[in-house]
Amino acid sequence: MECDRCARPAVVDRPYAGDHLCDPHLAETVRDRFQRTLRRQLPRFRGRTVGVALSGGKDSAVALALTHAYFARRPGVEVVALTVDEGIRGYRPKTIRSAKALTRSLRVRHVIVRAERELSTTTDAAALRLLGTPPCSYCGVWRRQLLNRAARDAGADALVLGFNLDDLAQTVLMNVARGDVARIGRMAPHSRRQDGLVPRVAPLAEVPEREVFLYARGAGLPFDHAECPYAGRASRNVFRETVWRLEEALPGTRQSLLRSREAILDLLDASGDAFGAPQRCEECGEPSTGVRCRACEYRRVLAAPVMGVAVS
Repeated sequence: MECDRCARPAVVDRPYAGDHLCDPHLAETVRDRFQRTLRRQLPRFRGRTVGVALSGGKDSAVALALTHAYFARRPGVEVVALTVDEGIRGYRPKTIRSAKALTRSLRVRHVIVRAERELSTTTDAAALRLLGTPPCSYCGVWRRQLLNRAARDAGADALVLGFNLDDLAQTVLMNVARGDVARIGRMAPHSRRQDGLVPRVAPLAEVPEREVFLYARGAGLPFDHAECPYAGRASRNVFRETVWRLEEALPGTRQSLLRSREAILDLLDASGDAFGAPQRCEECGEPSTGVRCRACEYRRVLAAPVMGVAVS
């Protein structure tokens, strides 16, 4: 199959767009969508520091490389990579090596935050004690909190996440299935600032996961493609499979799910209840939707004498 824009061999079929693209033209569309989305999510950016969450996987590698290229023409802006080491043996050390290789090649400052030091626990340690709770539940909560702290400590005016189109479509569907409209309002990308929370943006929101992978491979970016050993227990897997099936049967479903989120946000915004001002956790002082944040709730369960119970 030839590329629809030239005579080179196509590397990707895009049913939602009705075309086939070669490596160079795919890379061009990825860069264009990234830049267009970043400009929309960060209009008239006047900050001095941009944080990029860097896990060492393909999505965050592409997010960092393209963010670095985007701000390269603005010498007054520093891009800093932020990595959270949750403490997952046999997995996180390899991704951190890839992350270090990328930051060295781009000459980007790299900050690594370790859960063991900041939280006095690790995902591995918690998994041995919270036997009834899927590790992704507390790992994700702790990682988000540590990323926010790291971005704030670095003086970042925004935090770039590597969420791709598939990721965001799955998250929208998950929250709709759970009837959690408020969480739809709180998920990235953020359209307004909240006290204590560095605004999160997702410039890869229009790029499907497969195209992110092909771009990373074509650009020769160092990344680790291994899957977290705890991923098999994540509830997201059900929604990932559902979105895949829907997209195969109805191309454009992922984009429609994102448009649904925007419509919901418009309705919430019109009612004056788009986000709800976050409280501050009474224990750690971080942004929270309740008196105590989820990160501290999980740490309390870990400190309790009776373990192995699920946290709802």
